[in-house]
Amino acid sequence: MGKINSYLQNLVLWNGLSYQITSEVNMGKKVVAIVGSYRKGGVIDSAIDEVLKTAKEGGAQTEKIFLIDQNLQFCTNCRICAQKAGTTRGKCVLNDKLDKILNTIENADALVIGTPINYYNASAITRQFLERLVCYTYWPWGQAIAPKPRSKVHTKPAVLITSAAMPGFLHSILTGAPKALKIMAGSLGAKPVQILNFGMMNMKKDTTISASQAKKARKAGRKLINAKA
Repeated sequence: MGKINSYLQNLVLWNGLSYQITSEVNMGKKVVAIVGSYRKGGVIDSAIDEVLKTAKEGGAQTEKIFLIDQNLQFCTNCRICAQKAGTTRGKCVLNDKLDKILNTIENADALVIGTPINYYNASAITRQFLERLVCYTYWPWGQAIAPKPRSKVHTKPAVLITSAAMPGFLHSILTGAPKALKIMAGSLGAKPVQILNFGMMNMKKDTTISASQAKKARKAGRKLINAKA
């Protein structure tokens, strides 16, 4: 019995030391979340909070960007931002908060991106933001039939989250939301290390995430801050 107690004590001490070392390693890391939901405190927002909470406990700094608060304008497809070659993102001619948002994201070490699935795709504000990311592509008039990424380097880990009334495994089959988030992550120089598709949600007006879903989000948070670039 004494040996078992000694083993358990050592295990607790090791876990505590391991957590302390992890926190110190991640100190200074910044995790930025992009929330594409219309409901603060809803499913997507709550799931993102769990990811960020775990990242913060692991030593990271966190910040949340609610797209509904940014008053971004719609892309007009002028493509001025995509005409000049180079790895630096093009300058958008629209005068809004896009530059500030992208500067914040570019200075981050990891990303969390979440959207509810509204009528078989990502929310409109998520799609609106995604279209503005054409500035990360080279797409000169008359020379290319599709935008080409300015850079294929993906140094940031990302957690992607979707939610819908349909079962989670159908999100990538019946909707365009998971693909939209992958394109967004790639445009922002990130690569998904975890994708959470929460299904059977919003069956009632004020649905919240379950304990098991919160646990999955926290696990994703740990994976996020421990991921190597």
